[in-house]
Amino acid sequence: MVTAEREREAIGQAKGKRTRRPFVLAAIMLAMFMAAVEATIVSTAMPAIAADLGGFSLYSWVFSSYLLMNAVTVLIYGKLSDLFGRKPILIFGIIVFLIGSILCGMSTSIEMLIFFRFIQGFGAGAVMPIASTIVGDMYTKEERAKIQGYLSSVWGISAILGPAIGGLLVQYVSWRFVFWVNIPLGILAIIGLILYLHEGIEKKKHSIDYAGAGLLFVSVSSLMYVLVEGGVRYEWTSKPILLLISISAIAFTLFIIQEKRAVDPMMPFDIWKERSILIANSTSLTTGVMLIGISSFLPAFVQGVMERPPIVAGFTLTTMSIGWPIAAMIAGRLLLKIGFRTTSIIGGVALILGSIIFMTLSPEDGPLWAACGSFMIGVGMGFSTTSFIVSIQSTVPWQKRGVATASNMFMRTLGSTIGAALLGGILNSRIQEHLKENGVNQEFSLDSTTLLLNEERRNQLSESMRTLLQDGLTSALQTVYIAVAVFAVISFLLILLLPKKE
Repeated sequence: MVTAEREREAIGQAKGKRTRRPFVLAAIMLAMFMAAVEATIVSTAMPAIAADLGGFSLYSWVFSSYLLMNAVTVLIYGKLSDLFGRKPILIFGIIVFLIGSILCGMSTSIEMLIFFRFIQGFGAGAVMPIASTIVGDMYTKEERAKIQGYLSSVWGISAILGPAIGGLLVQYVSWRFVFWVNIPLGILAIIGLILYLHEGIEKKKHSIDYAGAGLLFVSVSSLMYVLVEGGVRYEWTSKPILLLISISAIAFTLFIIQEKRAVDPMMPFDIWKERSILIANSTSLTTGVMLIGISSFLPAFVQGVMERPPIVAGFTLTTMSIGWPIAAMIAGRLLLKIGFRTTSIIGGVALILGSIIFMTLSPEDGPLWAACGSFMIGVGMGFSTTSFIVSIQSTVPWQKRGVATASNMFMRTLGSTIGAALLGGILNSRIQEHLKENGVNQEFSLDSTTLLLNEERRNQLSESMRTLLQDGLTSALQTVYIAVAVFAVISFLLILLLPKKE
């Protein structure tokens, strides 16, 4: 294993040039800010997008399509960065992300938007893991804990600006601009990386695990379709659902076999033998489900049920991303004093407290109480994710740091992908059930819920119909938040399994 100093020299020299760490860090933070702003703005704008383009039944697919491509590509980008260097892979990812963003803003239907989100997600898979990996390369373990706190502050800034800008654009300009505001940020990040990041990479022939990436895509996408459409478009015991479950299981089995025999596997299973990595990645899966459950559906609750404008809905999400960086900066200092496990346990407790608030949330509580729950979830994520990343990067050498960091990002993204599909499926089936119970399933469909997300259309509904639809949405979202609470408990139990000695 090479020493930290020699690792930093290896990435800092290329053809006599030296990496300028402050400028590279600034470029990385810009790239991360671009991705972070996208997450908060789109969540805030989604009710307006659904009201304009229609298709509430496809609401969760706008998130799922982005997350699916992100999940499938994050591992292969991590592996490619270990083989060919961080710089070219990150720049490629940013360019694809920007192309996807431009196309998303030009969408004229919900189906078109979902397709362009696939492209955007294809690029996004490179941004977060490789940006974090570059930090792992440039800084020592002690420096890393502090720098991870700085990187997490990007989420706080984007959280304050994202929903506010998103709400203003939706209200006064057009939702299309929420996809276009990050274009200048991406261009500046690319310029910074080209000018100031210099790597000395050993050139040799590499084999790329395309088969592994393809099998993972088939497995995850099949499972996701089942979770979104099962019980809504198809019965759970219907032939299409059973066929897709079989395809998902077979593809995943083949993926494991492929990874064990591949020369350069996309997911080297030997890193999972480290108990700290195994637990950190497993917990990231469950917290990923929680994260998407809150960020995807909270704006719909605030706008559709509480009848508040997009700016207020954005505020309730903003507090999550304010809590996250504050907790991450504190965690960066605590890590070296009390260890990874204790710091992570603090995060696990905060996740449970936040989920309890959401589980008991009612329309009468108002957006301020929803914002408190959101803040607690952010605190939990800040403590746990910072601990996980620093722990993982301290466990593996440079040659595996890219894929090890990506494996953690992959599990969180996979959790969000499955969560968007699973919780979206719960939401859709619960609303359908409510309409059926009240005998209005002929008059109103699942897509009728979009009427609540537009103030003008909502006011055109009769008092009884509006109340009926709002009751249905409230009941469905409360069921979603019960599921979120279950995943919070699972996350806490997993954290307790982290090794005590570090």
